Amino acid sequence: MKERVRLGINIDHVATLRNARGEVHPDPVRAAHIAKDAGADGITAHLREDRRHIRDKDMERLKAEIDLPLNFEMAATEEMLKIAQRIKPNACCIVPERRQEITTEGGLNVVSNMDELRKFTKNLQQSGIKVSLFLSADKTQIDAAKLIGADIVEIHTGAYCLAKGDNQKKELQKIIKAAEYLQILGIECHAGHGLSYDTVGPIAKISNMRELNIGHFIIGEAIFCGISESIRKMREIIDA
Repeated sequence: MKERVRLGINIDHVATLRNARGEVHPDPVRAAHIAKDAGADGITAHLREDRRHIRDKDMERLKAEIDLPLNFEMAATEEMLKIAQRIKPNACCIVPERRQEITTEGGLNVVSNMDELRKFTKNLQQSGIKVSLFLSADKTQIDAAKLIGADIVEIHTGAYCLAKGDNQKKELQKIIKAAEYLQILGIECHAGHGLSYDTVGPIAKISNMRELNIGHFIIGEAIFCGISESIRKMREIIDA
């Protein structure tokens, strides 16, 4: 029987809305509490260099107040390493980051940064933090992730979610093959980026998929039905 797929809720865009006014409402940590009560298995938050949504205090409060695994998305910088070692989340997901991008545009290039990322990974793991790498469904990058000792690979599902018809089927096959390869290598398989009610089902069906991290769609849908209901429906589709 297939293991239940965990659902991590990314609360970044609650903070985006708060920061639009530069005040304190809506509170992303309150959203995390609601997500927990609605059935979330974990909370994800991306502390960007420019602090465009999540802020340092949010990360501190999430760790202190939410009794769920915390997935800290971050760039591989010395500043973020020190923050992670202080907060001690359950896992750190290393992502590529550019100031100009609206959202994370693709997977991390591990091949071109192996020495730096190997050291970064080791430092986090020595602090008791699991290391996840946010990668495209690319065998070469997955091989590099194995070489530097990553615990988890989160497959970037953006291209699959944006594609249509046969192109979407091709992108799905890439993800399935990447997930199968991760199982051979003994690396835990997660996925995320752009997943919605319409696209999540085929990803959740992948045999060794362990966790899906979803944020923008959940928060957007919550405008119409509330966070609890949007998570509940997503949970039902994944479980089905």
